[in-house]
Amino acid sequence: MAKPTAPSTPRPWSGRFAGALHPRIARFNASIGFDIRLLPYDVAGSLAHVQMLGACGILSREEAEQIRQGLEQIEKEVAEGIFQPDPEAEDVHYAVERRLVALVGEVGKKLHTGRSRNDQVATDLRLYLRDEIDTIRQALWELRGVLLDLASQHVETILPGYTHLQRAQPISLAHHLLAYEEMLWRDWQRLGRVREEVNVCPLGSGALAGTSLPIDRQLVAHLLGFERISANSLDAVSDRDYLVEFHAAASLILVHLSRLSEELILWATQEFGFVALTDACATGSSLMPQKKNPDVLELVRGKTGRVFGHLQALLVTLKGLPLAYNKDLQEDKEGLFDTVDTVKACLEAMTILLREGIQFQTQRMEAAVQEDFSNATDVADYLVRKGIPFRAAHDLVGQIVRTCVAEGILLKDLPLERWKSFHRAFEEDIFAAIDPRQVVAARLSAGGTGFAVVREALQRAQARYQQTEPAEEPPLPPSSPGSGLPLES
Repeated sequence: MAKPTAPSTPRPWSGRFAGALHPRIARFNASIGFDIRLLPYDVAGSLAHVQMLGACGILSREEAEQIRQGLEQIEKEVAEGIFQPDPEAEDVHYAVERRLVALVGEVGKKLHTGRSRNDQVATDLRLYLRDEIDTIRQALWELRGVLLDLASQHVETILPGYTHLQRAQPISLAHHLLAYEEMLWRDWQRLGRVREEVNVCPLGSGALAGTSLPIDRQLVAHLLGFERISANSLDAVSDRDYLVEFHAAASLILVHLSRLSEELILWATQEFGFVALTDACATGSSLMPQKKNPDVLELVRGKTGRVFGHLQALLVTLKGLPLAYNKDLQEDKEGLFDTVDTVKACLEAMTILLREGIQFQTQRMEAAVQEDFSNATDVADYLVRKGIPFRAAHDLVGQIVRTCVAEGILLKDLPLERWKSFHRAFEEDIFAAIDPRQVVAARLSAGGTGFAVVREALQRAQARYQQTEPAEEPPLPPSSPGSGLPLES
């Protein structure tokens, strides 16, 4: 068998090598197939870098201007979707550089002065993730808005609350929905904290040790909208902690969406019947014509696992890497891109489903709380208010429930004389105390499900929602070369 012909195109690093890279190893080594997603950020980083090189006198004004014009042409080609990376390019960085040289000639080779692909890719990743975090936080904000709208419609809708998937106590549907809004609020805040960790500029760290050229890292950070620069060049090029934190935050978002999905899947069954699926977000069976399947919810639940997997994969990749950069870190991107895409898709799908895809069956919910013993705790509380110790009241109510179960009746079916036969403290007002709506209304402790408390909680959540409306990040104050932004501590 003939040996494959090695490509003759020189690599950006090939001066040290006498022979050409085997073509199959070149393909194995390349990341251009997936890191092309970083293209706009690579161009943006290069524009800031060349502006700094010109400002510091490392390039002449004319050289910097030529390179800037070439990069802006590439930026235009990217925006118009006509940029075609050179098939011989190893990665997005070399693809941009080769296109630049084709546009402006030999001066384009000066763009890489004072930087390495190591600090370059770290910068690209941070710019990319910063934008995507903003997009995901916007999607979280929109989903929280849908939950708040639904909660405002269902403060006095009651349904069984569950522990261990057993009916426990009746609650307000709004209270249930607001529990998920709390989770998403924490997700929104958590991603904001991750964004702060992302917003650190590594450019200027070089391959691992910085550079002997008189660059101005603070100027580059300012031009790219970073809040600060990295403090240690070794750490800067090898740090992927912010990616781990993002994957962890994304995993928690999917945990919350998956929990909500699971509940809605259960609620959509005939056994529960608490929600009905609309045609907008349900699918059918190829065999059984009566079926309406909650595929959207099942997919959200299923996609959660792949996001967990990307977190675990990144942790395993990082755990044994010596300083500084290692090629293993090329494996950080595909999982990141998939996590970003998956989280955005799941948030969008869940927002549409809650807005258009389900109908709460409020009569069925209310009927359900009339069919169980979820008001038993309120009988114990009734006795406590009569001066009976809670443990004694708990034991007594357990006996009453056991009696009712044996007779096939509910607490509401017991006549007053039967109540009195269990304890003389029972009076006519026991029937009002165990009415499900009264049971819910009476839970007025802070954070509880009482209607008045839920209304207050809804108002606070709505005010918080309006105060945290996503807005464009404020611009950084002007900085002059050498003035310095704060270092990362």
